[in-house]
Amino acid sequence: MTFDELMIQWNWKPIRNCPGRFVLSGVRSDLPPENVVGPEAELFEFDVEAARDKVLVSRLDEGGLISYKRADGTYLHTLNSADGFSRKMLQLKIVL
Repeated sequence: MTFDELMIQWNWKPIRNCPGRFVLSGVRSDLPPENVVGPEAELFEFDVEAARDKVLVSRLDEGGLISYKRADGTYLHTLNSADGFSRKMLQLKIVL
């Protein structure tokens, strides 16, 4: 799955004041990230100080998906352009 394919396949809303970052809108909050990016995508899970939730990351051709798994089992999915992905990964102190 590519950034462009995900952008077309799902309903993404821009995140205010975060250029190149979009939040998934209009889907069930219990939708796991593998259902967003597809079963062939590689997902990495992190516990980081900068986020209260578990962070799941999948690198794409031009950016990546960053999903937050909340304690109640729901998710918040963000699609990130290459620049947005780099900035957020740096902020979260995650290195792939």
